Amino acid sequence: MVLTAGVDIGSLTTKAVVVRDGRVVGAAVLKSGVDSAEIARKALQEALEQAGFKEDSLDGIVATGYGRIRVPFAQRRVTEITCHARGIYHLWPDIRTVIDIGGQDSKVILLDDGGKVRDFVMNEKCAAGTGRFLEVMASALEVPVKDMGTLSQQASQGASISSMCTVFAESEVVSLVAEGRPVAEIIKGLHNAIAQRVVAMAQRAGWEEPVAMTGGVAKNLGVVKSLEEYLGTSIRIPPDPQIIGALGAALLAAG
Repeated sequence: MVLTAGVDIGSLTTKAVVVRDGRVVGAAVLKSGVDSAEIARKALQEALEQAGFKEDSLDGIVATGYGRIRVPFAQRRVTEITCHARGIYHLWPDIRTVIDIGGQDSKVILLDDGGKVRDFVMNEKCAAGTGRFLEVMASALEVPVKDMGTLSQQASQGASISSMCTVFAESEVVSLVAEGRPVAEIIKGLHNAIAQRVVAMAQRAGWEEPVAMTGGVAKNLGVVKSLEEYLGTSIRIPPDPQIIGALGAALLAAG
């Protein structure tokens, strides 16, 4: 038996996955906090409890995510780009493009036939089009983030959002609300704007089909649908897209 774990510290959430002989036996997702090491430990313990094992049973731990250097108990630290590629390849070896939209950045990752990273394009300079962006817009619209995907499907057209800067887009949203524009149309417009930004990144990278999506934003059906429309292809979504980076880290820990 080979038992390994992966811990992915993101800007908004920290994920841990325990893998036994290539199969997920435990997983946890917690909100990230100021003490990354403590949250990472809690996530790992929760995943281990779910799996029914103690930490001393682990054969290896790999940390990933922007906070990976703050996981003192990890044997190795690997970039999230490599880990998302490994996680998706484990699920679907035929995937050639991975779109990962996290809390504060977005990535388009190209894979070769063996699941290795061939190239990637990343937006990390601002929170435009990320999970944090959607949180700010949801707050401005006074709707729960989890309801945005469903609400956007109620609109036949999206409102025009000219700026992807979080500050300026929030101001636009407030103005659209004041004008009486339906909330569903505003949300659809936001999703379309995110999709256009990500598709531009995908085109720069030279994306290929099939396409999969990871990260918490992949749970937003509205964003996924907009991406599919602008890309002109279907997108596969893992059962839990948030834990793919941690899954990849756990698989890499197994060698």
